[in-house]
Amino acid sequence: MSYEDTIVALATPSGTGAIAVIRISGKNAISIGDKVFKSVKNKKLAKQKTHTIHLGHIVDGEKALDEALVSVFKGPNSYTGEDVVEISCHGSPYIQQQIIQLLLRNGCRSAKAGEFTLRAFLNAKMDLSQAEAVADLIASDSAASHEIALNQMRGGFSTEIGRLREELLNFASLIELELDFSQEDVEFADREQFNALLNQISTLLKKLIDSFALGNVLKHGIPVAIVGEPNVGKSTLLNALLNEERAIVSNIAGTTRDTVEDQISIKGVNFRFIDTAGIRKTQDVVEQIGIERTFSKIEQAKLIIFLFDSPDFDRQELENIRKQYPSKRLLVICNKMDQLNQAQIDKLKGDISEVLFISAKNGTGIDDLQENLFDLVDQGTVSGDETIVSNSRHYDALLKSLEEIQKVKEGIEMGVSGDLLAIDIRQALFHLGEITGSVTTDDLLGNIFSNFCIGK
Repeated sequence: MSYEDTIVALATPSGTGAIAVIRISGKNAISIGDKVFKSVKNKKLAKQKTHTIHLGHIVDGEKALDEALVSVFKGPNSYTGEDVVEISCHGSPYIQQQIIQLLLRNGCRSAKAGEFTLRAFLNAKMDLSQAEAVADLIASDSAASHEIALNQMRGGFSTEIGRLREELLNFASLIELELDFSQEDVEFADREQFNALLNQISTLLKKLIDSFALGNVLKHGIPVAIVGEPNVGKSTLLNALLNEERAIVSNIAGTTRDTVEDQISIKGVNFRFIDTAGIRKTQDVVEQIGIERTFSKIEQAKLIIFLFDSPDFDRQELENIRKQYPSKRLLVICNKMDQLNQAQIDKLKGDISEVLFISAKNGTGIDDLQENLFDLVDQGTVSGDETIVSNSRHYDALLKSLEEIQKVKEGIEMGVSGDLLAIDIRQALFHLGEITGSVTTDDLLGNIFSNFCIGK
């Protein structure tokens, strides 16, 4: 694959639509555009200003294929940093294919997955973390995941990492300079000041690392396991939350024998609800498998809804879940509140201070439940310009960077020589550089951009 080629791809989803956009990028994009486009004003694209749109026809010799609008973006002021031409044609799949085949015959080659954004990275239009954010932005399906991706694409994360690297690089240069004057036994880098910087960098790295737990679930949706005894209304609750008949509901205990999953957005945050098999002792082999999967899903969940429907529920099961999963957030809910009297409700409130009361069948209390679910997720760091790490590659690089910084701190405390400190500093800089693309390999780029859609 040569980055000198002029590439073409459909930039809009395949299939029938009102319009389709075909994107061309490369040094010959405009000259190839001139071969196939005839402006209504009979003007060549090469002579037009950048960022202009022109009406005309896409032609194959004397044959008109379609009436289209053609946009011209001249490098370096384009998405890829190269000359870019975008053809907005009618959305017939036949027309799309005819135009793309025409462009291939006139000197383009088909773009690979993510190749337009890869060229933007190679031409320094964005760094690697911003390029990855483009894919996250396209895939975002909630306000929270959109916010995180947009902040990263605008360079919020890159700015943080760039500042860290610059400060660390300045001290690294002084350490390297000391090596050149090792005979004189001088120190150019103040060790106390350097140690203070390392503490500051460690604090910021830990903050970014800690944010991954939130960023990852906001990006992929927060898994919520609905658990409880059979027939307490778990499937009815799932249907009420989704506002559709997603799970089978009956008065026969053990109806749900496998997990049922679906998701909704609550105030811009995706929650992935998992209806599980009722927890009880059973001789039914199939039901027992379902119960085992229930505990497997609890392991994967970020939040647990423990549902019961009677003051006489098995409280030991609730305590078992509390003890077995102490780090998971738990919401205790009493269903079928319409079947309880006030004395029973007051007693349950006294016994379980955090209990919520709902009627999944009637829809009572569902709005309050959604509010509580949203409140259980720490939203403070999602708003504003706070950087949230949601990419597992970045998370891994941050962990490795922090490990090297800790080695440098230990080295200073032990009074090790500058040449040994320099090795660990270089490694920390290397891992930070991996995030933004200051340090890359072909394998890394191939792995990242292969996950993009073709037209991006």
